[in-house]
Amino acid sequence: MNASRVTEAVVDFIVNADIAEFPEEVIHQGKRCLIDGFGVILAGSCQDSGPIIRRHVASLGGTGRSTVLGRAPLRAPSAFAALANGTAGHAMDFDDTQLSKHPGRMYGLLAHPTIPPLAASLAVGERLSASGAQVLEAFLTGFEVECKIAEAIDPSHYVRGFHTTATIGTLGAAAAAAKLMALERVGVGRAIGLAVSFAAGIRVNFGTMTKPLHAGRAAENGVRAADLAAIGFTANESALDGQWGFFQVLGGGGDPAAIMGLMGSPHAIVDPGVSVKPYPCGVLGHPGMDALLNLVVQNDIRPEQIRALKLRAASNVLGPLRFRKAQSALEAKFCIPFMLSSIAIRRKAGPREFTDEFVTSRPVQEMMDRVETIHDPEIEALGYDRIRSVVEVHLEDGRQLVELSDERYRGGRQRPFSREELHEKFTECAELALPHEKIQRAIELIEAMDELETLDELVDALCAPGGGVEASALAETAV
Repeated sequence: MNASRVTEAVVDFIVNADIAEFPEEVIHQGKRCLIDGFGVILAGSCQDSGPIIRRHVASLGGTGRSTVLGRAPLRAPSAFAALANGTAGHAMDFDDTQLSKHPGRMYGLLAHPTIPPLAASLAVGERLSASGAQVLEAFLTGFEVECKIAEAIDPSHYVRGFHTTATIGTLGAAAAAAKLMALERVGVGRAIGLAVSFAAGIRVNFGTMTKPLHAGRAAENGVRAADLAAIGFTANESALDGQWGFFQVLGGGGDPAAIMGLMGSPHAIVDPGVSVKPYPCGVLGHPGMDALLNLVVQNDIRPEQIRALKLRAASNVLGPLRFRKAQSALEAKFCIPFMLSSIAIRRKAGPREFTDEFVTSRPVQEMMDRVETIHDPEIEALGYDRIRSVVEVHLEDGRQLVELSDERYRGGRQRPFSREELHEKFTECAELALPHEKIQRAIELIEAMDELETLDELVDALCAPGGGVEASALAETAV
């Protein structure tokens, strides 16, 4: 990449971004991402990792004006609140997925774009008493930076084992925080430089609590990078570029044409957009799950009729979804045999299916033994710009049913969630943490985000009754 040019383009966009000039569709899609993002944060706060992160944040002590959301709200310093909310947002692997713009990129393997900039924007926005419009502007700015960098870096970044949500999510969070703090050009450049050195996270931890921690650390590190830059801490102001820059070191290179002249033109949140997840697991399995669901429902197939299930796919699907037989809910999120077994047994795969109890139950364990994943060279030859798979159902009576998955899976580019479906997902997630009377009010406030004078009412709606407790008040009981 040409020295200094890509970083300069990113910094220019952050400094000059103005919500008043954003297209109406960008604002609309931004609010949709916030509804989905806040919903999965609430649901994720109730997962096993949620109380652990809360105890960790409490043990760090300190007072703060930022809120850890959920049924046991906690006030903490902004970077720590971003850590907790970011981790919760990815805990169920239910958050949205960036779509690819170019055929050379790996569809579904770019980033989960909403949670890092959202957690960072919320934490810093509360601390600064920012308006809803300012927070939305910062979120959209960070979202765009994250997506464009993820699109530009060479795909080897992910293939070699980096988790893009962790690495590039840190840059999106830093951009969002720097925008809210109104840093000048030098400060923004330094925030990006700091974020580049903070960026970390590898895929070996998929199937454990550390995968969602990647999103939390991205949000935390983004806030910390902007905070340090704001008080004069120095960093290389061209840190994306050159021999020792982010693209070369972590990706082996990148494509300047994916960024230069394209920041906000168009906004990635609109073109190519995002995929909203109907299932709380790796998006690469969703088209196959929908294909199986079609076969099961249309043919009224009962579990006991199934002799074998087969899924044919390329390495871009089979590699990340690597668990052969899940033994926990976290492993199940990256296990094709579980994904298909859940559909075959319950005709759904939601938060109530992705539990240790259901995953380890005898019917599920036995059904997973009947599932085979097959690498298909013909599908491999078609490339990685789409999620392609073929599902086969072999029945005890000798029949064989086949369904080709395609772009029309729920939540994807060709079949986006309706407003009603998005509200239903938010409700399904939020009811794990909030009383019913707060859920509709939360939706209304998120959809009016750009009209809110402060975040106070929204944060209250996203927390169970009782109000926030200072982290310092819990520190003595933390483990």
